[in-house]
Amino acid sequence: MTGPVVLITGGASGIGAATARRFRRRGGSVVIADRDTIRGTAVAEEVGGLFVATDVGEPADNTRAVEATFDTFGRLDDVVLNAGVPGRCGLHDFTVEDYRDTMRTNLDGVVYGLHACLPRMRRQGHGSIVVLASIAGLGGSPDLFYATGKHALVGLVRSAVLSPAAHGIRINALCPGLVDTPALAEHRRALRAHGLRLADPGAIAAAVETVLTDPGTGGVWTVQDGQPAAPVPPPEVRLASG
Repeated sequence: MTGPVVLITGGASGIGAATARRFRRRGGSVVIADRDTIRGTAVAEEVGGLFVATDVGEPADNTRAVEATFDTFGRLDDVVLNAGVPGRCGLHDFTVEDYRDTMRTNLDGVVYGLHACLPRMRRQGHGSIVVLASIAGLGGSPDLFYATGKHALVGLVRSAVLSPAAHGIRINALCPGLVDTPALAEHRRALRAHGLRLADPGAIAAAVETVLTDPGTGGVWTVQDGQPAAPVPPPEVRLASG
C-alpha cells in the first residue's frame, strides 16, 4: 500500500464511488460500505478494494465495516461518512415511518459511523474523518427533513472534535451544493431549466481529498460547481456573562 486506507459509506454510487476511484488512482486502499450489494461489489472490484454490505442505520453494520477494514488492511487512515438519502416526507405529508427512515440514514448513520471508527482510530493514534453534510445544512431547503439532518451534522462536527483531536484524529464536514448523482437524476432537467448548476461527483471527490488532508479539525467546508472547496467561518456566538 502506497496510499491511505479509506472507508467510504455510501460508496456504491455518486460521490462515494467517485471518491473511491480518486483514492485508488492515488495508490490508496478502499473499503466500500453500502447496502447496494450489486453496485457496491462492482465499484470495489473496479478499484481493487473491499466491499462490506452495510446498512448505516444499523450500529452493528458500522462496526462490522470498521472491523473488516482492520482485518484486511491493518489500519484505517481516512473515513468518508457519505451515505445519505433524500427526505422521505415533509410536514405536509408527514409520517413517523418516513421521517425516521430519513433520519436513520442521514443522521443516525453518521453517529453510528463515528461511534464505530473512533475507538480503533484512537488506539492507532491518527485518522481523518469527513462527514458529507450539504449546503442545505447551512441554509434552508424545500426538502425539510433532509435539511434538518444536514444542519444536525454541521452541529455534530463542530461539537465532537475535542476528545478525538487529543488522539490525533481530525473531523470535518463538507457541504456540497447540487451534485449530478442518481439521487437527483429525475430532477436534473428541471434544475438545469431553472439555471441551477450541478457539480460532477469527481469534483466533490477532489474536495473530499482536500478536506481529509487539511490539518484543521472541526471545520465546515463548502463546494459547488465551478467553485473549489473553501472553509466556512464559524458564527460568532458569545455566552452572556457578568
